[in-house]
Amino acid sequence: MTPPFLTSDALTVPHGFFGRKGGVSTGTYESLNAGLRSDDERENVEENRKRIREALNADYMVSLHQVHSDRVVIATDEPVGDMEADGLVTTVPRLAITAMGADCGMVLLSDPKAGVVGACHAGWRGALGGIVEATVATMCELGASPADISATLGPCIGPEKYEVGEEFRSEFLAMDEEYARFFHTPTDAKPHFDLPAFILSRLNVMGVRGNWIGGCTYAQPETYFSYRRNTHQGIEGYGRNLSAIMLA
Repeated sequence: MTPPFLTSDALTVPHGFFGRKGGVSTGTYESLNAGLRSDDERENVEENRKRIREALNADYMVSLHQVHSDRVVIATDEPVGDMEADGLVTTVPRLAITAMGADCGMVLLSDPKAGVVGACHAGWRGALGGIVEATVATMCELGASPADISATLGPCIGPEKYEVGEEFRSEFLAMDEEYARFFHTPTDAKPHFDLPAFILSRLNVMGVRGNWIGGCTYAQPETYFSYRRNTHQGIEGYGRNLSAIMLA
């Protein structure tokens, strides 16, 4: 079975934004859980990842141990799964590089002219810490140009569901008071953070064209895994959505 996935018109190389449908996992992880470090059955996760790889017609698919950092790895045909980092870049054809999330942003980037693709996991901490900029910079080290890079942010938690505290907001404002524009406070509610807009702003700083494909992970339980939704509902464990890109 080929799992369903979204694609972006901005990306002209093989890629896909995969949600929770089309896999074999059950219970909390139903069904296309791609998280090797989740408490799901290992064989189920491996089968789910095999289905994703085959859907892209990739020879290999690699992931990282994501840690909300600004570290980027250049992927070859060597396994990189045990490396702690949040960005992947490659020039190797048919090697699918990935980003995973369960509310965090997953950004896929491509410069087909230079033959370079990238993927990064950008939660609020990683985005604030520079993972988006570091991924673009690493692509440029391999010959890409910001003017030729296209980037798409996959489904993630949207601004209407991302309630945060004042300490969270203060951490952003301490970095740059202009970041206030990424917060809004509904009546009788705590501040809400616009993660998609913030990630796109980081791409813009680097001179990269970026867009959000849409889709709120929190608000669409049948379509996407969400760590925050599970936490609010008292559900232990959570699956991971996966996004992947490669050179043909």
